[in-house]
Amino acid sequence: MRSAAGGTTKAVILARGLGTRMRADSPGTTLNADQASVAETGMKAMIPIGRPFLDYVLSALADAGFTEVCLVIGPEHSQVRHHYGRDNPPTRIKVHFAEQPRPLGTADAVLAAERFTDGDTFVVLNSDNYYPPAVLAELSRLREPALVAFAHSALMELGNVSAVRVKRFGALDIDADGYLRRILATPDESMLRQSGEVYGSLNCWLFDNRIFAACREVPLSPRNELELPQAVQLAIERRGMRMKAIKVRAPVLDMSNRADIAVVEERLRDVEVSL
Repeated sequence: MRSAAGGTTKAVILARGLGTRMRADSPGTTLNADQASVAETGMKAMIPIGRPFLDYVLSALADAGFTEVCLVIGPEHSQVRHHYGRDNPPTRIKVHFAEQPRPLGTADAVLAAERFTDGDTFVVLNSDNYYPPAVLAELSRLREPALVAFAHSALMELGNVSAVRVKRFGALDIDADGYLRRILATPDESMLRQSGEVYGSLNCWLFDNRIFAACREVPLSPRNELELPQAVQLAIERRGMRMKAIKVRAPVLDMSNRADIAVVEERLRDVEVSL
């Protein structure tokens, strides 16, 4: 395993999802013609809010010190490949592409980027979340596998995540030394008694190349997908991988559905983008 002397500099962005929630109608939501056109494709990362949402994600990575990124896309996503590979290639961060032929799940998407990682440590992010650069920088400095544990209360108070939506991010069972034991669907009573705060995962990970074996071995989930959280659990239980949990109180902007677009656009209005 190799990593840069100054920390991890490679990132993998999962942009292959079907975007089912974004394609669905949202009563009372008004989009301009360009936003509606992209929303119909389900490609959340390319929703225009002055510029593609993914521009903000890439700029945040560059601000955090990352120098290379791999966009995991599908064969139908030529728009993304042309935009970042031909028409508007960033200069602060080098963009690569990996193709996931079928949307088989997030663990399968990570496997698609194995050649890009080339034995180096790397972070994995969602394409439809805007993570603060300071959080990404903190993750990159670690020398062991890790994930960012986002406080549920901060996601609701500081971000655009509702009390209903925050439950989708599960509850992290973290041991006394700060390492992940498991990801629960809901918090148990002992977790609430210990801290009163629940921490969840928004797919903000730091991995080394041991994760690939777990992604190959993970069974299909009840949703008939190969899911990254289950691959992480398998790596912890069967391969002895320890995953540090970085607890943070920080906002994340979640671009899941059409109702999010106006809110995210307003929140990012004053964020400077430099690619």
